[in-house]
Amino acid sequence: MTDSNPIVQQWIRPEIQALKAYQVPPAGNMIKLDAMENPYRWPQYMVDEWLEVLRATPINRYPDPVAAELKEELSLRMGVDPAYEVMLGNGSDELIQIMAMCLAGPDRTLLAPEPGFVMYRMIATFCGMHYRGVPLGEDFELDLPATLEAIAENQPALVFLAQPNNPTGNLFRLESVRAVCEAAPGLVVLDEAYMAFTDRQHLELMADYSNVVVMRTLSKMGLAGLRLGILFGPRAWLQEFDKVRLPYNINVLTEASVKFALTHYDVIKAQTAELRANRAELLAALQQLPFARVWPSEANFILARTAPGQAGAIHQALKTAGILVKCLHGAHPQLEDCLRFTVGTADENRLLLQALHGAMDA
Repeated sequence: MTDSNPIVQQWIRPEIQALKAYQVPPAGNMIKLDAMENPYRWPQYMVDEWLEVLRATPINRYPDPVAAELKEELSLRMGVDPAYEVMLGNGSDELIQIMAMCLAGPDRTLLAPEPGFVMYRMIATFCGMHYRGVPLGEDFELDLPATLEAIAENQPALVFLAQPNNPTGNLFRLESVRAVCEAAPGLVVLDEAYMAFTDRQHLELMADYSNVVVMRTLSKMGLAGLRLGILFGPRAWLQEFDKVRLPYNINVLTEASVKFALTHYDVIKAQTAELRANRAELLAALQQLPFARVWPSEANFILARTAPGQAGAIHQALKTAGILVKCLHGAHPQLEDCLRFTVGTADENRLLLQALHGAMDA
């Protein structure tokens, strides 16, 4: 809630005053296993080459306003039909906001499954849209009857389906995803932020449904600090979204760095493969600990439920041990007593497991 100030309270929209700002706790020197980042840095030879690229980058000039070369390279690397347009954003958050701005209007609704990515709800509020969250079913599967009922009732202008879903880490059944695409009257955004950690992709759905676009990011693949979100879709949609994209939203250092990184895509893929292997080992180890439930994951994190009332204490014990994970208790009723662990390096995961043994045996 906004601090007491009559002028602020008079003019700031009430729904904004009621929000809490998105908080990111300082990590200090702790092992960061709370934000789904790739823990691996580039090998030194890549860093040296990258620095030479940056030295030659003209920061006195505005960036390419459409980043044409970068978009073409991203489409090629990600196997996207060149018939589809590409839009880049300052992270996926900006792309979500652009789409919401374009589709917002009196009594228009943004719909998404819950628990899900918190920014869907927040950005709907920012843009003056109604938000409709549909609770997930057992084991966080999409509750298709409830979702279809909510679509029929609310006629949403915008539907988000994250695949895999954050913070649950699972994929919804493909036939359920298709059913939502068919039933939705407005735009369906398939958010593939974690596509590097699963074998299922959804690009082909854009050919099957004219109301579908696919959103991706390089943040989970080792480039989180560059903040690059990617949207693929039919020209009819993206040419409208481009009208509200702010000029030069991708800076020259991000553009140059991503173009360089794509020339070493083999390194990115190798790191991703190693994280998949680490995920399997971490999952097996977590399942041996006295958690109430540990869910398999198709992303670079694992969700676990502690014994009742223990999530906060375990979270604090890990923090005391120098390890930062995400405590989701209180974020949503279905996340009661839940912790989320980002998959780290083998050494980071070992230290996490050691600290968990100490915290859960105490």
